[in-house]
Amino acid sequence: MRKIVAVAVLAAMTMLGTVAAVASVAAGTGGHPRTGPWAGSPPQAPAPPKGGVKRQEVSQKQYDILIGQCRYPKTSEARQRCRTQVREQYKVGAFNPNLDCRTYSGISVCGVLELSAAQRSCVDESVSGGLTRRRAEVECYAFR
Repeated sequence: MRKIVAVAVLAAMTMLGTVAAVASVAAGTGGHPRTGPWAGSPPQAPAPPKGGVKRQEVSQKQYDILIGQCRYPKTSEARQRCRTQVREQYKVGAFNPNLDCRTYSGISVCGVLELSAAQRSCVDESVSGGLTRRRAEVECYAFR
């Protein structure tokens, strides 16, 4: 019975992933950064325009996640720096389909995570143990 449930869940997740990929291609967003045209290349922030930093427009929910993920760095200085960066780089407006947001183990994050050396080591160890890189990044960022 467990195998049947596991196969059904895997099939459902595969179908949802396929539908999401087709929708992103149809919408012209280019897909997910880990599976899209630039798969395997490190994520990069958009280049700022001449004369200053262009703030990305994100939804209120995305902004709240970005600010909320600033509670995970270990020092108060790092947490404050994170909040300052979010305020400088993002503004509330419309939903941004290009912002990579994900939730694992009850932890929601958006964008590229700045990982310490210990967290990167944790990610490598977790991936070699069978976790996906995206999940390992979130869990090591929040719990290490």
